[in-house]
Amino acid sequence: MTFHPSPPQRRSELRALAAVFLKLGTIGFGGPAAHVAMMEDEVVRRRGWLSRQQFLDYLGATNLIPGPNSTELAIHIGQARAGWPGLLIAGVCFIVPAVLIVTGLAWAYVRFGAIPAVAAVLYGIKPVVIAIVLQALWGLGRSAVKSSGLAALSVLAFVGAMLGVNELVLLGAGAGVWAAAAHPADRRMLVVPALAGGSSAVAAQAGFGLWPLFGVFLKIGSVLFGSGYVLLAFLRADLVVRLGWLSERQLLDAIAVGQATPGPVFTTATFVGYLLGGPAGAAVATAGIFLPAFCFVALSGLMLPRLQGSPTVRAALDGVNVASLALMAAVTWQLARSALIDSLTIALAAIAALLLFRFRLNSAWLVLNGAVIGMMVG
Repeated sequence: MTFHPSPPQRRSELRALAAVFLKLGTIGFGGPAAHVAMMEDEVVRRRGWLSRQQFLDYLGATNLIPGPNSTELAIHIGQARAGWPGLLIAGVCFIVPAVLIVTGLAWAYVRFGAIPAVAAVLYGIKPVVIAIVLQALWGLGRSAVKSSGLAALSVLAFVGAMLGVNELVLLGAGAGVWAAAAHPADRRMLVVPALAGGSSAVAAQAGFGLWPLFGVFLKIGSVLFGSGYVLLAFLRADLVVRLGWLSERQLLDAIAVGQATPGPVFTTATFVGYLLGGPAGAAVATAGIFLPAFCFVALSGLMLPRLQGSPTVRAALDGVNVASLALMAAVTWQLARSALIDSLTIALAAIAALLLFRFRLNSAWLVLNGAVIGMMVG
């Protein structure tokens, strides 16, 4: 159910949305799984803006459209809480801190030829992120897994994710299988748009320009499903191979910055834009890659309440929700293998988990303390 505040309440809600998503955009290390966990903590546990089921439905919806999932989830939450102004405020506030941080790193990279070290900070933050994601998975899983059949479906999706099955295949199978199982008399074909292999909308250019740059990132934001590694493939095909605007090393450095900074991984576009066209290039590339997310969420947000009234679509969403959580669990497992590398990081994860599960400590404080410990050790 969407919240409909009065005008004075609307202003208060917009300020609250701005505060929450500016904070999350500043401390949101760890990629989409961590972002989802932090949003669940803020908007479901602490503020009660959404029920767990509503949160799960929005999460499931973001997995069925192209673009950065955690950013789209922030946009959905903003729209549900404060309408169209909330949609813009939540999305922009979640993106802006990362854009500013990445722009500063891009300036340093251009000026000094290297990226300031962030390894020490990440050393302390990553174990904390593991605990935050586990808490979110536990809470969301209790709402999403409503039967033994959905539990079995989530296990199969997790195994498929660990074996490298395409994300869209798992989500589509989750939707189709559970809709058919729940309503055998209505076995409609549920189609998930797989646009990631779409043709390029930008013709090859001999020289660099801001409009062609905008076109490249608008196309990528419109068709890309999947993780930052899929983004790497798109950027390499367009900017290194086809247009020749970037070297392989510059591209890898750009991806590293996107992975190592808080907020959406898609701010890799900001770094690339700065390398190619300075501050104007950074602004153009950022606008291009994120603009489709706002459009897709606006459209799906209008349709989702109507679709939820259909028993078949409701069942399909339940299947997508458990598949989404299975994907999140698989990403967490992979992240844990790179984050829990010694006795200190294991201890940090264990202590953070205890503080979260037992005392419900705010995740923001845990992330900041993890960063401080990482810097001290580094």
